[in-house]
Amino acid sequence: MAQLVPVASLLTGVVGLVGAQKQAQAQRRQQEDLQANREAQLRLANEESTRQRRAVLARTIASTRARLAAGGVPADEGSGAALLSSLEDEGQMREAADDRQFALRIAAGRRSLLDEQLNLTPFIRVGSQLATGFSSSFRSLLNL
Repeated sequence: MAQLVPVASLLTGVVGLVGAQKQAQAQRRQQEDLQANREAQLRLANEESTRQRRAVLARTIASTRARLAAGGVPADEGSGAALLSSLEDEGQMREAADDRQFALRIAAGRRSLLDEQLNLTPFIRVGSQLATGFSSSFRSLLNL
């Protein structure tokens, strides 16, 4: 009967290690799902913002063309062309800045290797319990 105690403690340690691994995998999947959902929401918000910004730019350019035409200034040459070109350039620069900001927001949400949610503490705890159980089992077998 004394021989069963070391084997039982060893089996308990192995079962604990397997359980910790499954729990860590479930947590990892849950974190990945949450991250994917967050990124999808950010992408949708960014696409809507881009669409709205482009619509405002198109209305501004159309309004500027109409004002230039009403003033008798051709929109395709001279100062009219320079004004429209600067509006388009500014719109592109704002879009590029928003794209960089969006990329930073996505990158900031990613988990690092040192994140508390994805650490090795459960494995280390179960591993130490397994090692303790194994060493006591080995000592117990040597004492027979």
